[in-house]
Amino acid sequence: MTDLPLAFSPEVAEARLNGAPIVALESTIITHGMPFPQNLETASRVETEIRAHGAVPATIAVMDGRLHVGLTAAELERLAQAEAVMKLSRADIAACLAAGRTGATTVAATMIAARLAGIAVFATGGIGGVHRGAETSFDISADLHELARTPVTVVAAGAKAILDLPKTLEVLETLGVPVIAYGQDEFPAFWSRRSGLPAPLRMDKARDIAAAHQMRARLGLDGGQLVANPIPESAEIPRAEIMPVIETALAEAEAQGIAAKAVTPFLLARIFDLTGGRSLEANIALVLNNARLGAAISCEIARQS
Repeated sequence: MTDLPLAFSPEVAEARLNGAPIVALESTIITHGMPFPQNLETASRVETEIRAHGAVPATIAVMDGRLHVGLTAAELERLAQAEAVMKLSRADIAACLAAGRTGATTVAATMIAARLAGIAVFATGGIGGVHRGAETSFDISADLHELARTPVTVVAAGAKAILDLPKTLEVLETLGVPVIAYGQDEFPAFWSRRSGLPAPLRMDKARDIAAAHQMRARLGLDGGQLVANPIPESAEIPRAEIMPVIETALAEAEAQGIAAKAVTPFLLARIFDLTGGRSLEANIALVLNNARLGAAISCEIARQS
């Protein structure tokens, strides 16, 4: 561990020393998800929510040639205002570190950092997955393969609804990733509680999810778990309402030739405009909800260890 370019915040370092529960958090929502100062306010709210539910938040980012696991308030504010920030996945995290650049971690990169730091649980908004038209574009998020290889339990509101959800579930099944819907039988669809697709597994208690995480480790199984946590009912945009908006945004992206890493930020920005900001409000609500569940699972893993 000593030769790794890891930098722990004082709060995270103390939690690791004491065996306290920790929840990893990605940083692309800060740098690529919303403007300053709303990004800083949201990141701070998510961290506060995790602390309020008995765990320690560890926001992860690459800064000054170090992989930071946990950010101080000053570092969080600096990241929230940074420019030319790289969006990091498995393919480019090492290059970013070696070049001394600033980078924000996606789901895949955050899972890698969490594993290096010994953190079992990661809370995010939604995972990446199989994009529409992937049968010709081969545009499939590295998040899916990371879930199959890195032993971290990821709490998300399903996969982003701009994706091909049936194909995303098929790929997860092929890769052997457990997909656990929390408290319902249906796979949630990010802004909406329901997707019309049955979830492969259902669990209703954080302690059961923690036990499954521990059992996978005992069995020596590769990879993590995806916990699909539906957005609170009061905050959701029903599927019948959001799907026409998504289709409009997808058509605009195709017409403008937007592809690869630029697709998701473009779509989220257009959906924000088309919903009059409701999509961002829902996004914040679901991230906070996932933080609460992530803290509960992390606390249960600590108790069971």
